[in-house]
Formats: sequence, C-alpha cells, structure tokens
Amino acid sequence: MKEIKKILCAVDLSDHSKAVAEYATTIATATGASVVVVYTAPSLSQYVGFHVPPNTIENFVGEIVTGAEKSMEDFVAENFPGVEAHGQVLIGYAAEEILSRAEQENVDMIIMGTHGRKGIDRILFGSVAEKVVKNATRPVLTIRPQQ
Repeated sequence: MKEIKKILCAVDLSDHSKAVAEYATTIATATGASVVVVYTAPSLSQYVGFHVPPNTIENFVGEIVTGAEKSMEDFVAENFPGVEAHGQVLIGYAAEEILSRAEQENVDMIIMGTHGRKGIDRILFGSVAEKVVKNATRPVLTIRPQQ
C-alpha cells in the first residue's frame, strides 16, 4: 500500500466540515501524515459585467477572504489536535482550486465533504466533490453529511 505522508482536506467551514476534519485527523494520526486544510472562496469575477464596478467586487472578495482566513485559523486549531496541519484560503472555482492545490502540494490523498444533493439541486449546483473525484490523480475520500 502506498504511504500517506500528506493529506489535502477540503472544507467549506460548515458544520459538516467538522466530520470531514475528523476523518482527516484519524487518517493523519494513523499514518503520521501532515494535513493541508483548504477553503475556496468564490472569485466573483464572472459578475464584473453586471454593472458592478470591479473594485467593489474585489473589496467584497477581500472581505470574504479575510473572514475566511480567521475562521480557517480557528477551525484548524479546534479540529486537528495533535496533527501537523495548516490552513489555506484559496480564491476561485472550488473543484479547480482543490485539484490544483493537490498537485502543487503533492499530496497523497484528498479528503472532502459532499452535500449529497439530488435531483434539481444537483443539476443546478453541480457537485464539487464529483468533479474532484472524476479529475483527481490521487485517491479521494468523500464524506457524506449525517442525516
């Protein structure tokens, strides 16, 4: 079996993210791996043409990132006890950013949550987890929310 030295744990900082972090912590503890915890903030660049000044969008995204960085710092401290873990806030499309960061960090595994959407919600919102699973070059463990 391949050795697991580094794990990318993708979270959305929702309540479900705690369960995802538990799996990442358990596997990291068992294997001695470090964890890169990532949250992806939307870039909102696709809205520049909608009569909203670009600097307003950039300011809004900046505020999201600043808030997310503080939340990420607290989340990592709270949910990764005894594990070498650090958080990163990315900007862009979640699936693309997760896949790109997994390559850059040369991780051995990706752990992420799924919202378990079905029907029209899945058609409208798509699935970040599905895109990551289909395009990843390394194993992906997805964690469904508890009912």
